[in-house]
Amino acid sequence: MTLLDDERYQQLLQTRAEHPERIEELAAKRSRREVLEGDGRLVVIAMDHPARRIVSVGANPQAMADRRRVLENTMRALRRPGVDGLLASPDILEDLLLLEELDDKVLFGSMNRGGLTASSWELDDRFTAYDAATIERLGLAGGKMLVRILDDDPATIDTIESCAHAVTDLADRKLLALVEPLPAYRDEEGRVRISDDPEAFAAAVGVASSLGATSAYTWLKLPAPTDPIRMMAATTMPTLLLGGDPGTGSGDLFDRWREAMQLPHVRGLVAGRSLLFPADGDVERATDAAVALVHGGPT
Repeated sequence: MTLLDDERYQQLLQTRAEHPERIEELAAKRSRREVLEGDGRLVVIAMDHPARRIVSVGANPQAMADRRRVLENTMRALRRPGVDGLLASPDILEDLLLLEELDDKVLFGSMNRGGLTASSWELDDRFTAYDAATIERLGLAGGKMLVRILDDDPATIDTIESCAHAVTDLADRKLLALVEPLPAYRDEEGRVRISDDPEAFAAAVGVASSLGATSAYTWLKLPAPTDPIRMMAATTMPTLLLGGDPGTGSGDLFDRWREAMQLPHVRGLVAGRSLLFPADGDVERATDAAVALVHGGPT
């Protein structure tokens, strides 16, 4: 059964055109919860990829280009028991607000989406989405920012500086800054890739932990590495593990999540494609498995 049938989808389109003020009205009346309510752990669904021109998943180059399918799959995941929240760009978060799917969820706004994939300026990851003032006004829990570090690309320092200002702006409002540091390199064709070197990751974690005038409200968003103890030894910040493109299967990813979840400052997951577009197409199964890893229960 579809959650976003023709009638409901047409109503969303009509409201978008005729009543844009409904976004802030629904944000104001939305029921909210504390970030670490319950067992102190989080499962957060991520859907900010299209804003940085990422629409492929696995072998499907256009999987996330269909906004109705993106919304349908995100709604399916958000409705599963134990799913605590959403991290999204403004357009997707506002669609889900208008669909009234975000009550009692912890919400993070994605902030810097300007480093478009495969562009010549990819490392110049400018803030083109949420700002701290809007995150506060809409009652979100915080903002997420991406910090890819490439030593021979001067755009890196501009991104680092911008993220530092954003961390400070969020902390001034007592809002969380969810910082995602990733050591980068360019492959033979000049494309930006993310290193899996544990020493590079530990160094990037140190940089991200110190951004801004205070780290009081800083959390990290990190991949689950093959050596989680080594990477997490670099910080005391609360950390959420990210997912990534599931490719043809997710068994190895879930194993790495399971190992990293044993560390005391790992507080849960922020996962998008691996849950919303699993290889077998079963969003509910993938989401329930992630919830079991974080909150306990059958896997």
